[in-house]
Formats: sequence, C-alpha cells, structure tokens
Amino acid sequence: MSEEGGPAGDELRADCARCFGLCCVAPAFAASSDFALDKPAGQPCRNLGADFGCTIHAELRERGFPGCTVFDCFGAGQRVAQVTFGGRDWREEPRRARQMFDVFAVMRPLHELLWLLTEALRLSPPADLRAGLAAALAETERLTGGDPETLLATDVDTHRATVNSLLSRTAELARARGGAGADLRGATLVGRDLRRTTLRGANLRGAALVGADLRGVDLARADLTGADLRGADVRGADLSGALFLHRSQVDAARGDLRTRLPGRISRPAHWSHLPLASPRASRRGRRR
Repeated sequence: MSEEGGPAGDELRADCARCFGLCCVAPAFAASSDFALDKPAGQPCRNLGADFGCTIHAELRERGFPGCTVFDCFGAGQRVAQVTFGGRDWREEPRRARQMFDVFAVMRPLHELLWLLTEALRLSPPADLRAGLAAALAETERLTGGDPETLLATDVDTHRATVNSLLSRTAELARARGGAGADLRGATLVGRDLRRTTLRGANLRGAALVGADLRGVDLARADLTGADLRGADVRGADLSGALFLHRSQVDAARGDLRTRLPGRISRPAHWSHLPLASPRASRRGRRR
C-alpha cells in the first residue's frame, strides 16, 4: 500500500505471469496497423499459448502487432485473475469465462484511475484538494475489491467523471506553477509539425498526437493525460517533467538517446540507440 492508503506501484503494473491472458481474449480487435488480424471479443488470440503467454512476444512489432506491445492493463489483469476470481482461470471454468472477461472490462479503467490518482498525489496539491484525491483513491480501491457481481454493477462512467474533475484541477494547478500554456485539450494534432509550437505547460489531455513531430520540444508541465502518442516523434524532446505521462504512451512513441524521460520510466528497447545529429552537423552534411 502507498502512504495514501492506495495500492503500491507494483500493483499498478501489469504482471502477465499472474494473469490468464485476459487482454489477449476479452477485447475485440479489428485488423489494423496495430493488430494484424480480426479477433472477436471473448475469443483467444491465435498467438496465446497454453500457459497464457504470448508465443510471439519477442517478435510482436515485426509480426504486425505493435498495439499489443503498448497496451497496459495497469495491473487489472492479475487483480481479476488472482483476487476477484481467486486464481481460477477461464479455461478451467469455461462457464465463468464471460463473467471474467466482463469484469476485466470494468477493472481496467478502475486501475487506470488508481494510477492517475496516485500520480496526482505526487504533484503536491494543496491540502483540500489532496484530501479529495486521497478520498477518491480510497473509494476507487474499495470498488476494485468487490465480488464479480458488485463490480459488474459499478457505474464506472459516473465514478470516472467525479475523479476526472479532481484530476483536472490538480493538473491545472501544476501547469500554472510556471505559467500555464496553450489549451489543446482533445485537439486533433495528427501528423502535425509541432517543433516550433510552445507546449511547455500546455493542456494536452486526450489530444490526438499520432505521428506528430515533437522533436526537441519541451513538454515540461504539459498535461498528457490520455494523449495518443502512437508514432509521435519525440527524439530529443524533454518529457521529464510532463504530467501524467504513462510508460505505455512512451512505448507507443519514437524516441532516441536524447529524449529525456521521468526517472520512473525506462527507455523503450525499440527506440533508436543513436541521438539526433546536432543542427550544426546537419548543416555541414547539407553543404557537402
């Protein structure tokens, strides 16, 4: 447990060894650049092994499944498998499979809220807001502890709206500490060249940044809650002070050795190992 009474960090990280491949079975997938084939909800992916492990885990990107490499259940998978259902898997008890898959669909957003609330408390909000965040964290943790029937009756949307109000206020205060930037909440910035756009302290909650050019951009105090960074070019960008940046977002982007990350997020193995050439070196190259 954390100092606020919520879950410890490890409990909010996916532990596939303690899950039953729920993310490989429960959701439906349509063939796309993220997932190489169509898969109906409740049907195991053809790459799911008998031990609930992925049989092509080391080659997911090369085999057309990059979406799998950036998905994160925030620890919901092992919570459902080991706590809610007491270690009984859906293959052993097929009659409970549908219920387990439906519960996973509830637990995952609740665990995401647990992670967001934990991050918000680390931003040193004022006492009254801190109390509200701590109460919301405790309530969210209580909801995750329900039995299958109780979880399926949970109104996640209403609870999320209440929590998001607290999270938005926390982010606004954090952004304002050095001067709040542009309000680009929910903006569609797909493929945009943002290298000359000031994004320090910007509100980018839910922004679509797919394929955006963010090379060398300073994102200090930028709120990246739910921002879609798939394929975004963050080589040389400074993400070290970004707010609510999750490692799944980093995994979905393209960076290099010059990309600055928060200390809690490790550099993805698939990122380029070579830093960007300096502008001076690039100019020399063009003159030759």
